[in-house]
Amino acid sequence: MNKPLALKLTPTTIDEVIGQKHLLGEGKILRNLVNNKRIFSMILYGKPGIGKTTIATAIVKDLGIRYRFLNATMNNKKDFDTVVEEAKLYDGIVLIMDEIHRLNKDKQDLLLPQLESGLITLIGMTTSNPYHKINPAIRSRCQIFELKDLETEDIIEGLKQATKHEDLKGIKIKEEALKYIASLAGSDLRFAYNFLEMAFYSSNDKNITLELLKSINSKPVIISDKDGSGHYDLLSAFQKSIRGSDVDAALHYLARLIEIGDLDSIYRRMSVIAYEDIGVANPDIGPRVMAAIHASELVGLPEARIPLGEIIVEMTLSPKSNTAHLALDKALEDVQTGRCDDIPETIKIHSTTYKYPHDYPNNFVVQQYLPNNLINRTYYIPKDTSPNERMLKQIKEKLDQIKKNNHSE
Repeated sequence: MNKPLALKLTPTTIDEVIGQKHLLGEGKILRNLVNNKRIFSMILYGKPGIGKTTIATAIVKDLGIRYRFLNATMNNKKDFDTVVEEAKLYDGIVLIMDEIHRLNKDKQDLLLPQLESGLITLIGMTTSNPYHKINPAIRSRCQIFELKDLETEDIIEGLKQATKHEDLKGIKIKEEALKYIASLAGSDLRFAYNFLEMAFYSSNDKNITLELLKSINSKPVIISDKDGSGHYDLLSAFQKSIRGSDVDAALHYLARLIEIGDLDSIYRRMSVIAYEDIGVANPDIGPRVMAAIHASELVGLPEARIPLGEIIVEMTLSPKSNTAHLALDKALEDVQTGRCDDIPETIKIHSTTYKYPHDYPNNFVVQQYLPNNLINRTYYIPKDTSPNERMLKQIKEKLDQIKKNNHSE
């Protein structure tokens, strides 16, 4: 089996690592740990291909210490038992663990005492946000380091080093081709290495031209790993741009989601935004979003981009309000904390004292609706930043005044 070039280029020392200067640069924390010959349990997180495994293995090789590599999902409990026994035999070991956010309870229970005693030093790796996805018991025993996206210059630097490898002997490639690979790779150095290697063996004269590269791949890598944070970062940016009324940013992130063909996520997020961020400020937006989704489903891509583009522009520039769902959240909090006195007699199903509002002027009559312990509770606090909610605010203020006058009589 041919070993991939990306694997052959794996650094054996932190001096060979591309990027991550905020951790590995002169005087920075991970370099200082290596220089001081000490290591502590840590979690490295960031997008795929930016150097988590590379840094972990470079650290242990620089320190010359015994280590084992496990995957939290693929390796079973017996594999973990073996590492613990080896740690006891050699009075300590470094465990490099991929996908640490998937570590189940049995394996956690096995590892926690060994982490606590220092018998095992853990270097965990994940694409997920450890503050959300990793068990707090594991997290509290580790320092967390975020790896930053590699810059285009970092990718080009790595590619230039790769062209010197014996596997690519005789390669001819110009700067414009290197920049093109870097632009496709985003911050994924592994993708850049794999693409370069494939291009080399796809040519008949070892000359990597721009035309050759475009014939292999003309689409940029857009992080969309649904088990990692990259996909959720993209959806988060999409929603926050609409919420923040930045129409150009919203269209940019919509374009990225369309490019990877993730219509389902677009539909779900649009539906949430219509009610979470726009809400009563523009009550027509909900049905309009549903109509745009229906039209997009009917025509499919690439034409689906047309109704999607139009509705996203409308949503982004629409007035916004979150007052309704915040009001419900406050009501839910009261219910969840037990503030649920008995329903007033006047509005129970067999009440004989209920006043039917339609029998009164303006279809309104003052009577008790909230339980006794919540009579003066206010959940909904409207804004006046849109015509519709301004109208709702005026109606509520008028009704509140009627209630107040009635109670004072």
